[in-house]
Amino acid sequence: MVEEQDSKIKKSIASYGKDLMRFIRKRVKTDADAEDILQDVWYQLSAVVNARPIEQIGAWLYRVARNRITDKYRKKTELALDDEADEDAFSLPMSRLVADQTPETIFLRNLFWEDLLHALEELPEEQRQVFVWHELENKSFQEIALLTNEPEGRLISRKYYAVQHLRKRLRNWYEEWI
Repeated sequence: MVEEQDSKIKKSIASYGKDLMRFIRKRVKTDADAEDILQDVWYQLSAVVNARPIEQIGAWLYRVARNRITDKYRKKTELALDDEADEDAFSLPMSRLVADQTPETIFLRNLFWEDLLHALEELPEEQRQVFVWHELENKSFQEIALLTNEPEGRLISRKYYAVQHLRKRLRNWYEEWI
């Protein structure tokens, strides 16, 4: 049984390996990303072959590859939004304002929060709520999706637009603290 499964995996790699790699490579930025995704596909194949038979292995491989590519972009999008928020108007002034407890920093911290709250009020409710949950309450997009019954992609998009608005609105804070 194990030899039969190994044989099936080896045949799949020989039959689909190069074409699948080309398929993935066209859809990602780097060879390293393509290789990682292809390795994930082969790993998933080895796990599934042990559990159940696959009727159309080629279609299955390409579907898994597409799903992995999508997952990679979603993950990068989420990380990019987090990175942008970290380096922009939100964490930079606050990290400097929290370190010091002088009357000046307390006053500036209060001003910043006031400006942030006003900027948040300008957002549509859905964008504001996703931003607050994710950035201020540290909820994951997965947790928010469960709360709202909305797809994670839609929530990430809403946060993206919120971040864009807040960046424009709080640009002065960012420029002062660089």
